[in-house]
Amino acid sequence: MSITAQLKQKAGLMLILLAGLCSPVAAVTVDGLYTIQVPVAGSAPDDLKRGYADGLRRVLLRVSGERDIMNREGIATLMDEAQTLVQSYQFLRSTAGDGQDRLSMTFGAVGVNRALASLEAPVWGANRPLTLAWVAVEDRGGRQLLSDDEASSNRAWNQAFSAAAINRGLPLALPSADRGADRRLLSEVWGQFMGPVRDASENIDHDLLAVVKINRRGDQWQGAWRLEGNGFDTGDETVTGSSPGQLAQAIVGAWADMLAERYAVAAGDVEDATRVDVVVDGVSSLEDYASVQRTLAEMAPVVVANPVRVTKDKITVRVSFSGELSQLERYIELDGRFVEGQSRPGDSGAPQEASSLQSGVDTGAEVSADDPLVVDTTTAPSAAEADDDSQAFQYRPLEIDGDENAAKEAFELLYQTLRYRWQGSGVVAAPEQTTDG
Repeated sequence: MSITAQLKQKAGLMLILLAGLCSPVAAVTVDGLYTIQVPVAGSAPDDLKRGYADGLRRVLLRVSGERDIMNREGIATLMDEAQTLVQSYQFLRSTAGDGQDRLSMTFGAVGVNRALASLEAPVWGANRPLTLAWVAVEDRGGRQLLSDDEASSNRAWNQAFSAAAINRGLPLALPSADRGADRRLLSEVWGQFMGPVRDASENIDHDLLAVVKINRRGDQWQGAWRLEGNGFDTGDETVTGSSPGQLAQAIVGAWADMLAERYAVAAGDVEDATRVDVVVDGVSSLEDYASVQRTLAEMAPVVVANPVRVTKDKITVRVSFSGELSQLERYIELDGRFVEGQSRPGDSGAPQEASSLQSGVDTGAEVSADDPLVVDTTTAPSAAEADDDSQAFQYRPLEIDGDENAAKEAFELLYQTLRYRWQGSGVVAAPEQTTDG
């Protein structure tokens, strides 16, 4: 999905609260894993080349879930060829006086995943468990519980955990502001008494529950944490950092390492013909079911299209495709019978609780990386207004139809589920959709 198609959101706190959703699982889909924005010295070819490599390094960390990914054999060659994996980019020139230009780019998901497989590295898909973090901070003799309140006096800590979550692609939520003001609950979190914290978390969707207490130890910050759920139970763990940002990166990084180790797909299982689930609503007859499956199967990028789940008014088709996922999406969008589903990012019908993680502004037209070098002089937000890694990064609820096995299968898919509504009656498919098949 293009950067310009992303939902514009105000800058600021990027942690979300997912409360009261009726989805049978609390996991979310992370959109924007392959889109990144990095600072660059300028628009000269060498500057852009360094920017491509920096962006790819960050994307590889998110997608592999492996903090030592840059130590793998063959990584230097991959970094040198980073531009070949870029689908689109945009140079953002700063006019704010801070002298910080930026390069915004989207890497091809399939290309990145195959590159990781070539390094024998794992690939962590877009469907990821949601961690609810109860974080108590002691500073200058007082203690406070972090919440999703942007006006909180602990804004620096909120931003630190937000940046750490974005850096590792880890879905992370904080409790609401009213919970943050609960002094009794603050004491329970500080004492790491999991029972009361579990009770307080009952009505907040989450897969994993974490309690963290942070205080000073000399010139260092110390964080002690416990994490449980989905078969995890870490016991007490302690890390240190010289700043809020460094400590948050250490804590969230440890969580991401554990989750990626369990949920990432081994290099040998990253297939040449990649797979994605296409869920189509509004399928009301046997003829419609057949038409959906046949239409998808006849699209040029599609290798195989097999129905894997059929319920009333809905069909899920597992599509193996060649090329990039964006190419498959374009083919589907050309067919007027497939109407983009409301659960996709940026749609006004998405539940408000699944707030966007995106920070910044819509930056204008994209430039294809396959074209000759074109420098777009779109004005970039100042360094104080936008986090380099935050562009187009969003969470949305993962909708699972079926039993626990369906939920487990969702974590094994590398790509986000595509959702559409079928409007077969009276709509004629565009010729481009069914040719070359």
